[in-house]
Amino acid sequence: MLSSDTQAFLHILASLLTLGQVIYMLPGQAKSRSALWAFSFVSLIPYLTDTFRIAQSSNISSGQHPIEALIHSAQADFDRMLRKQSQNYTAAYNEYRRRYSIEPPPGFKAWYEFARLHQSPIIDEFDHLYEAVSPFWRLNGQDIRDIMDEIENMRRSHSELWFCTFSGQEAKTRCSHPERTFDRHIQSSLDHLFQDLGGFLPDVKFLINHLDEPRVLMPPQSLGKRFNLTNLSRRPVWDKLTKYCSSWDIQSAQTTHTTEKPILPFVVDPVLATDLCQHPEYSAMHGLITSPTSFYLFEGAVPILSTGSLSTMGDILYPSPAYNESEFKYTIDTHDVDWERKQNNLYWAGSTTGGFAVDETWQHYHRQRFVQLAQNLEQHQYSYLREHDGMIGVTKSSLFIPGRLFNAAFTRIFQCERRYCRDQRAYFQLKSWADKDQALRSRLVFDLDGNGISGRYYKLLASKSVPLKQTLLR
Repeated sequence: MLSSDTQAFLHILASLLTLGQVIYMLPGQAKSRSALWAFSFVSLIPYLTDTFRIAQSSNISSGQHPIEALIHSAQADFDRMLRKQSQNYTAAYNEYRRRYSIEPPPGFKAWYEFARLHQSPIIDEFDHLYEAVSPFWRLNGQDIRDIMDEIENMRRSHSELWFCTFSGQEAKTRCSHPERTFDRHIQSSLDHLFQDLGGFLPDVKFLINHLDEPRVLMPPQSLGKRFNLTNLSRRPVWDKLTKYCSSWDIQSAQTTHTTEKPILPFVVDPVLATDLCQHPEYSAMHGLITSPTSFYLFEGAVPILSTGSLSTMGDILYPSPAYNESEFKYTIDTHDVDWERKQNNLYWAGSTTGGFAVDETWQHYHRQRFVQLAQNLEQHQYSYLREHDGMIGVTKSSLFIPGRLFNAAFTRIFQCERRYCRDQRAYFQLKSWADKDQALRSRLVFDLDGNGISGRYYKLLASKSVPLKQTLLR
């Protein structure tokens, strides 16, 4: 696989040969025939400027790449977590009580034995599940059943919920919807997860979100069995989503970063980076917040399972059924190539999901901002890190660099009013629909939110490429 420098040089050589062929075909007596060679500078000048800037880049460190340092730090944290996991049931039982100040749920011992049988390296980490479920302890079991029954009796399609029951003895799930018949593989996905657990689990009734977008805003104070359902589709939802951010959170957002900011804005703390209360600037940077395609918000203690959620929301998370679909699974039939044969660039292709464009603010949606950056449509200069002679340096881009480093484009423009669909088609450089494994021909593969979580993320993690992730969703 050719390096980006070699590819750039070959592009220059090809343009010179083409120009030479055109000049050669002109009549011998044509005036200013030799002057046409001046057009060679059109391709040479950006290339030479780029090369000069790289050579003159300022060295910022003689040690490891800053991303490599982040990787090592994260690996060390993960290793420490693994070393602290309980090694027997008694230790796991005591650790659960210590962390959460409650008794483990019924069946905890059977769960522990199941986890050990399947060689799970993680035993003690229930923080996300605890945070999602603990608000419902304000209510008793009958209250929760009454809430679910009231929603089911509403029979309104815009509740967009599947009403599911699970038979513990059969390990089978059955789901129904007021109007829909296709459940987006929810039932088959749950049956696949629980297929070996017949007789071990109780009968359960639960609600599952049909939409990609999260659904539940949990008030800090109990509303009892009361809840509100509001249609906020295609309108800004920031004020609603952050209405319960405390004054302490706002103050923290103002004071946390009083120390000198790092030269390069890498994400060091993913939890802090995705906390809406700490980042008021996100109010105009993500399509889900600016103009969600579908946003039917429950405000109250409504137990809804969703595949993704924002930091201020109270959906109970479960694995997306998309992870089991053939398009999003990494198998022996996946067309992947070894690292050495991959193109030395970053790849992304997809559609304009993530928000519904009803005005000019589409330029600030998360997917549009990324493609605008990758295609350098505003022709800004950006800082790049580059290793040269064993040193890490920062260099400013020229217009020549992005085309060599990025292969990113929309393949479909939709979720927009006609005028703003037309504007986006005129603005972006589009390409045809891409093969599902096309991304794996590049060394770096980008993955970002659509209307909700990305179904392809785990496939990219399993591949021989390196995924880069942009998300606000848990």
